Amino acid sequence: MKKISFFFSMVLLFSVWLGCASVGKDFDSEKVKDIKNNITTQLNIIDWFGVPFKEGNENGYTMWTYQFDKWNLGEVESKGLVILFDDKNKVKAYRYDDSNY
Repeated sequence: MKKISFFFSMVLLFSVWLGCASVGKDFDSEKVKDIKNNITTQLNIIDWFGVPFKEGNENGYTMWTYQFDKWNLGEVESKGLVILFDDKNKVKAYRYDDSNY
């Protein structure tokens, strides 16, 4: 009987564990409204959002990605910010997506 209880307890615990997961690092999406093309610098972005989740290049320009995805028992929260910088390290363009809107 103890083995059966232990088995069901482990199945329940594993199911709960599988129901909760996240990828990336949460960031303050309120600061997105402060981003201004040709004005906001990489240092501003680091100060507001921290180190990017991913870094890359697009047509020779630096691109940073901030991403946060969270699954919790069937609910999904997702937000992403992609920023393209010009050759003077200022924001050339950006895109923000949020599943909560």
